[in-house]
Amino acid sequence: MGVRSLADPLPINTADEGMARIAFLLLALFAEMERTFTAERAAHARAVAEANDRHVGRPVAHPAEKIEYTRLLKAPGDSLEMIATNTGIPKTSLQRYLALSRTKRSPQGSDRP
Repeated sequence: MGVRSLADPLPINTADEGMARIAFLLLALFAEMERTFTAERAAHARAVAEANDRHVGRPVAHPAEKIEYTRLLKAPGDSLEMIATNTGIPKTSLQRYLALSRTKRSPQGSDRP
């Protein structure tokens, strides 16, 4: 097996010599360590952001007022297609927002009385 580094052209041919195999294993070890450290730093940054009441993740695509308006339209029984046409929110997003509002209202996660 051979490894070719595009950034630093190091000729490593693990089939021929033992030192090349050790170099390859060291490179793999350092890559794994860096990946672990990166994940730990990202997890710490998320925890700090959540502790400071900051939103973590992608920004919300639609304002809360518009989402609440869709809930009001859905209550009388309007179809998702009609609500999507009126609000400009795609049907798949509407389904997700309405499902989230149902789980927040019922503590067990179901709508049954």
